[in-house]
This record gives sequence, structure tokens and C-alpha cells, in this order.
Amino acid sequence: MTGFLFLSKIIFMRYKQINKSLFVNNRKRLASELKPGSVAVFNSNDIMPTNADGTMRFRQNSDLFYLTGVDQEETILLLFPDHPEKKFREVLFLRETSELIATWEGHKLTKDEARALSGIETILWTTDFHRVLNTALTMGGAEFIYLNTNEHYRAEVAVETRDSRFIQWCREKYPLHKYERVAPIMSKLRAVKSKEELDQMQAACDITNKAFRRVLRFVKPGVKEYEIEAEFIHEFLRNGSRGFAYEPIIASGANSCVLHYVENNKACKAGDVLLLDVGAEYGNYNADMTRTIPVNGKFTKRQKDVYDAVLRIKRAAMKLLKPGVLYYDYHKEVQKITEAELIRLKLIDKADIKNQNPAKPLFMKYFMHGTGHHLGLDVHDTGNMYSKMQLGMVWTVEPGIYIKEEGLGVRLENNVVIEKNGVRDLMKNIPIEAEEIEDLMNSK
Repeated sequence: MTGFLFLSKIIFMRYKQINKSLFVNNRKRLASELKPGSVAVFNSNDIMPTNADGTMRFRQNSDLFYLTGVDQEETILLLFPDHPEKKFREVLFLRETSELIATWEGHKLTKDEARALSGIETILWTTDFHRVLNTALTMGGAEFIYLNTNEHYRAEVAVETRDSRFIQWCREKYPLHKYERVAPIMSKLRAVKSKEELDQMQAACDITNKAFRRVLRFVKPGVKEYEIEAEFIHEFLRNGSRGFAYEPIIASGANSCVLHYVENNKACKAGDVLLLDVGAEYGNYNADMTRTIPVNGKFTKRQKDVYDAVLRIKRAAMKLLKPGVLYYDYHKEVQKITEAELIRLKLIDKADIKNQNPAKPLFMKYFMHGTGHHLGLDVHDTGNMYSKMQLGMVWTVEPGIYIKEEGLGVRLENNVVIEKNGVRDLMKNIPIEAEEIEDLMNSK
């Protein structure tokens, strides 16, 4: 079991336990979106192999966690809101433990513990799954089967997943039922965060803040990028996080212009900037922060000019966010703001803009990525990028300017909640003004 342990019905967790009411409500919201006579099935992720007898660290399927709060492998959720028997309308299937498993792998959830976490009354072992599913699909009157798969628009899934194996098995076993996609429904539901989810994400941002302040006191010329990574992970773990929300980017000098630089193996040099794209995970929810700092504790005039330009872009971008905004319209406005800042920095000029190729505008040499993305259980969370922004959505705001010929890249990123009249900044307490960063780096 990852993250928590039950002893005598007292729950000891790395992080504050989420009230089961969140998962109960999430299942009710999903049930209201299903067609009458529908069964929906959710599988946990596989434990992925490495080499020999090694395995990767287990990461729960985000949809399954969202609906149950269970963070254990070999778990299945079956929902059948119209089942004739109430006790089979929600069924959670767990891996049955044994003395041998407990000795080698540690504690696994009991039925009572799973019930307390999820709010699901009917808890069975996975050995009962096929029998219960078969009864639901033959005697229970189910006509539709909702199956899950990863439909994120940026996903490139090269391995066979537990979901894909189950889809194949289910279609062969029950070829005459009508199949539906549950991913679009889950994407819509998960895009809007509840208060409980926002509390988890605020905790992740607060831990990220503590780690960043620690790093500001640590960075100096000669320090290796991986040593800085170690400072972050130390502070994350000691504050209840399980670690990085994603592979951290600790990019000094020219590496600050490499968008997904993850080697983190260079020495930081005086006169260079250091781009830090990191975030803590907390209770399966994520933070996603980017800051750019001077290695020697003092920005050069050029570095500060570029830094302040990016900061102005970020603040202007945050003012554009509100309910009803379409992301791609918003992104185009941010691009225009960035273009104006690039002119001010003398990187492009108005005459060249008049003659540019509209399909490849000049600003893209210096700002070539999106302004933000959904954030939640996944760092690039589910949510339709073509849909209007809604109350309770969490977005990253992350403009940047990258000048390869100068070995200078600056990106600044905060996480914000869409509210009625604008946004709430979950990272408002994380230092971002150039002067504050310099002061903190040079304080004893």
C-alpha cells in the first residue's frame, strides 16, 4: 500500500486523509452522466516492469483514485446505478492479501479499511469480479458498458495497459452489448475541482514554496544541477510529499532554453541563470511551478530586463483568465503581449513583423510553447482545451522567453483557480519578484 497504513482503525498517512464524501460525490456525478442500464468499469494501473525482477514505483490510475480514494494495485471499481439489488450498484474489488504478501510487501487494505476510504459498502476480492460482472450483464439488465482508456490529447501510449487488455477481453466475452467511452465524461468531471481537491493542491503548492525557499539559500556558482534536485526532494519528503509531481527540470545556462531538459548534470556557473521547473505531489494531487534565478544571486541588467518582461506577460495573462474564456483565444492574446515585449527587448522589430510569414510568426523563435494547461491528479490534467473555462478549474500560467544565441531562457509559472471575477493564485506566497529572489539568495 502506498502512502498510508491502518492500525486498529486509526489511519496513519503521509498526507492528510481526504474525506470519503469527495469520492461518494464524484461517483454520484458520474452516475448522473451514464445512460440508463449502464455498467462502468475502472481498473487500476499495472505495476510496470523494469529489468530482471525489478518494477517501477506504482502509480494509481487517476480516474480510479478520483472515484474511490484507493491507492492500491489490482483494484477494480464496478458501477451499475440501475442494478436491481442496491448492494451491487457500487462494488469495489481488492486484491486479497495473505501472510506471505504481508511479509514481503507490507499491509494491504482490508475490506473495512477500503470501505472507510471510499464510502463504498460492497467490498469484494478480485476473484469475485468476473462472477459479479457476468451477473450484471446477463441477469441485471445492463445494456451499455462504459470502458475506460487514456484519451488525453497528448498521450502516446506505446505499451499495452490493463485497460486495453480488459477492453479486448470484454468485447470478446460480451460482443452484443453496446459499448461507450467513459473518458470524455471523466475528463469533464475532473476538470472542475472541488474544495477538497483544491485543498490538496494548495498543500502541494505550499510544499513547493518551502522547497524553493530552501533552494534559494543553497544555490551558488559551482553547485551541480542534481545537487539542487536533491535539495528539492529533501524538502518535499520531509513535508509529507511522495516526491516530484513530474521529472524535474533544473536547467542552468544554455540548458534554460531546452524546454524539457531533465539531465540535471551540469555545474551552475556564475553569470548564468538557472531555470527551475518543479512541483511537489501531495495526496496524488500536483503542483507545477517554474522560477528562473541568477546562479550568483544577482541578475545582470539584460537578464533582469528579460525576467521583468516575462513577469509582465504572466501578470497580464492572469488578468485575462475568467469563466467563459476559450484557451486558444487567451493564448493568442498572450502571444500578442509577448510580441510587444520582444520588440521592447529589441529581439524583433515592427518592420520585420509586417513582412513575417503569418504561418510562422517571428515571436515563435522566442516563445514556442503554450501558455498553460489543466492541472490536478495529472500534471497535464484531463480537460477539453476547446471548452470554455469554468469556475473551479485549475490552470497553469507559464509564459517564457528563450534567447538561444544568448544562452538565456526565462520562464515563470504559477497555478491558478478560475473564480467568478478572475483567478485565485495558489502560488501567491512563492517569491517571484526579481528583487525578492536576489534578497533571499543573499540573506544569511
